[in-house]
Amino acid sequence: MTLKSLIRTIPNYPKQGILFRDITTLLQDPRGLRMVVDGLVAEYENQQIDKVVGIEARGFIIGAALAYQLGVGFVPIRKAGKLPSETVSQSYELEYGADRLEIHSDAIAKGEQVLLVDDLIATGGTALAAAALVQQLGGNVVACAFVIDLPAIGGTERLQQAGFKPFSLCVFEGE
Repeated sequence: MTLKSLIRTIPNYPKQGILFRDITTLLQDPRGLRMVVDGLVAEYENQQIDKVVGIEARGFIIGAALAYQLGVGFVPIRKAGKLPSETVSQSYELEYGADRLEIHSDAIAKGEQVLLVDDLIATGGTALAAAALVQQLGGNVVACAFVIDLPAIGGTERLQQAGFKPFSLCVFEGE
């Protein structure tokens, strides 16, 4: 069993021409969920990390479990209007539209070492916006962790060019 074998592909969702990689099938399998969390823990357990920041929504699931295992705090980055206290925000472009992310203005202390987590890296727009929010608050993005990389769309390369260290547990080359 591989992580890729537990990920469902849904053609033409959310719009024509998109192959949506659905990790809900991976998360509902106890071995798959354990493989994801254990794989990310193995990658980051020996690095200095103060907070794991999960990007809405699937990044919350993975990020919270990872933060727990690493013994660090968890911070959610949400879409605009979802957080109850004072926030900072950042607009971003994604594969099929545009949106805005927010983080509580007191979620990251100056100098904290932060690991960004999401389920998938496609264009990199969401991850770059999340990284910009962390940096606005004075945090240092140690790395960006994903379950899935879609390298043909270019997000990993964009993150690298911006000086970030992306890591993914599996890669879909357009198949």
